[in-house]
Amino acid sequence: MNKKVVIAGGTGFIGRYLEERFIELGYEVIIISRQPQHFSWTDHTRIAAALEGAEMLINLAGKSVNCRYNAKNRKEILQSRTETTELLGRALLNCKNPPPLWINSSTATIYRHAEDRPMTEEKGEIGTGFSVDVAKAWEKSFFSFQLPQTRQVALRMTIVLGKEGGVMEPYRNLVKFGLGGVQGSGNQMFSWVHIEDVFRMIRFLQKNKELSGIFNCSAPDPVTNRAFMTQLRKIMNQKIGFSSPKWMLEMGAVFMRTETELVLKSRWVVPERLEKEGFQFMFDTIEKALQQILKSPSG
Repeated sequence: MNKKVVIAGGTGFIGRYLEERFIELGYEVIIISRQPQHFSWTDHTRIAAALEGAEMLINLAGKSVNCRYNAKNRKEILQSRTETTELLGRALLNCKNPPPLWINSSTATIYRHAEDRPMTEEKGEIGTGFSVDVAKAWEKSFFSFQLPQTRQVALRMTIVLGKEGGVMEPYRNLVKFGLGGVQGSGNQMFSWVHIEDVFRMIRFLQKNKELSGIFNCSAPDPVTNRAFMTQLRKIMNQKIGFSSPKWMLEMGAVFMRTETELVLKSRWVVPERLEKEGFQFMFDTIEKALQQILKSPSG
């Protein structure tokens, strides 16, 4: 019988990368999404059949937070996370042979704005505001299920860096057009993880069958916004980088239909649990990550 992985919400930057890597390992990869070529969220019978006998369920579903937080978008951001999680949980309860591991995406934005110390799984302080409320509701939906045959892992993801999408393109454009200075004060922490290490974390969690609960999905080298932009300019060989003060970002956010929180919130998150369990990062420094993304042939 073929090895099988199910990826829910698998059409974005992270999902496409995971699909490709699992196919390389000989897995059949089933995608649940709103796109017609994949398993539909409304076809509950087909979803249950896909989960039957799968090695793992990875849920990445959720509307992008790169938008204005008006009432309509707030509702969609919340519901697209909690409702899909609950649908998958109910499907797993009905499986005779459910996957032994369910990894659900979460977000490191659940922690407070931190410029004073790093946030760990054990000692991190939960923040306040809309994004935090969404994160808490998302994890509550996930952990509300009691699944005796399935381990549950919530990955609190930081900014995922890679070649084929995510945040790299807009940051690259800022540097290219001479705007690669600091954003806001530049002191806010930028926690990140390379997309290959996300895949490797998932494989690590798959193999280490005693692990469950919450894990910070972040590299061990968080940097300030200033250090990140400096490294980016250095690798792209761009000496000039004009800064973007907070007022300018707030004006630009209205025009770009996004929120300044995505750039200005200080996310200082470290992967304490993964490191304690012996996970080894391939891209443990921002320099290594950016070199691979920007300097290798397809970067």
